[in-house]
Amino acid sequence: MSDLFAPREPEGMAAKRPLADRLRPRTLGEVSGQAHLTGPDGVLSRMIEAGSLGSMIFWGPPGTGKTTVARLLSGETGLAFEQISAIFSGVADLKKVFEAARQRRMGGRQTLLFVDEIHRFNRAQQDSFLPVMEDGTIVLVGATTENPSFELNAALLSRARVLTFKPHDEESLEELLKRAEAVEEKPLPLDEEARASLLRMADGDGRAVLTLAEEVWRAARAGETFGQDDLFRIVQRRAPVYDKSQDGHYNLISALHKAVRGSDPDAALYYLTRMLDAGEDPLFLCRRMVRMAVEDIGLADPQALVVCNAAKDAYDFLGSPEGELALAQACVYIATAPKSNAVYTAYKSAMRAAKENGSLLPPKHILNAPTKLMKGEGYGDGYRYDHDEPDAFSGQDYFPEKMGRRTFYDPPERGFERELRKRLEWWAKLRRERG
Repeated sequence: MSDLFAPREPEGMAAKRPLADRLRPRTLGEVSGQAHLTGPDGVLSRMIEAGSLGSMIFWGPPGTGKTTVARLLSGETGLAFEQISAIFSGVADLKKVFEAARQRRMGGRQTLLFVDEIHRFNRAQQDSFLPVMEDGTIVLVGATTENPSFELNAALLSRARVLTFKPHDEESLEELLKRAEAVEEKPLPLDEEARASLLRMADGDGRAVLTLAEEVWRAARAGETFGQDDLFRIVQRRAPVYDKSQDGHYNLISALHKAVRGSDPDAALYYLTRMLDAGEDPLFLCRRMVRMAVEDIGLADPQALVVCNAAKDAYDFLGSPEGELALAQACVYIATAPKSNAVYTAYKSAMRAAKENGSLLPPKHILNAPTKLMKGEGYGDGYRYDHDEPDAFSGQDYFPEKMGRRTFYDPPERGFERELRKRLEWWAKLRRERG
């Protein structure tokens, strides 16, 4: 139902509204890129058919339709729509919204409360939603770009269903561009290569692709068609969606680490450059590559650690952008190095043994005896100096007597560790022969 008292938009101003606003869907069926939620068999479509909405958390990247879908849900179900942002709202604002919702409920109408950036509310503020969700005063629809499992209270999550909004794929972004061309009644003045680049630059964000298209139309003179280089110059590139303290950061560094571990230098370079392009601290990437060198390569190639530390020094010396090439070199080196987590596994096993066995004294024969008392106690008795033994190997037991000999390090037949394995097997043979 239209509001007769709503302020009317001056004639001619509709065309001056941003393109993304003019193309905002009017029904769930018009929502692009979220068929798993809004399509004929989508979760939200089924809720509407059933005539009942529960509280929900919409989780997804920017520009995927979270706010629009919340508004459409209120229209489809006849619920009053209230919207607040966690960035600008506090406890006092929440109390006002809850009280207004109670008054509506007494009049027989329920309220759909849409909370943008809900993860920015603290624990106490999130808890304040629980009573009004439980008694039906509001249907909460919270929107967040961050992982709800980490950012929202367990109590709130137990009362709301999490629905994931997917980034737009190229097909749904292309569909948005075609709608825009229909509204503007003219084609987007880009050649095929530039149009494909624009879709990629949108980074899965529907609002962004329309904003970029609008910039292109503003820049084009009559009869002009822009190529890829022209496009980059006109729109000055949209910065990638990336927050160095949130999910994008952790997802990409995880992808980089796994590509290195999986010996795929091309994928590793791709994720490295994506993070650098998004403004990631190169020294953070150096630290992570050092970790990869010791965790996933270890002694299969001892030079991996040297190369990663050298890349850090080179970056310190050269700075950006020249120093970033040293990071790329280290990235390719560790991705192509033989892989082994034998030292990593040995370290964890040794640490577990250290915790389990307490403060056991080393065997007395390997302890020094600087005093007569210690010598009288047998410290140092029977110690054999390895350099005086055949093959510079005595084969003595160095573990605490109550613990017994253990094997933690088991190198694989890969890289330099193949040589280390031969040495260990030879020493084990000598130990058996010499009793």
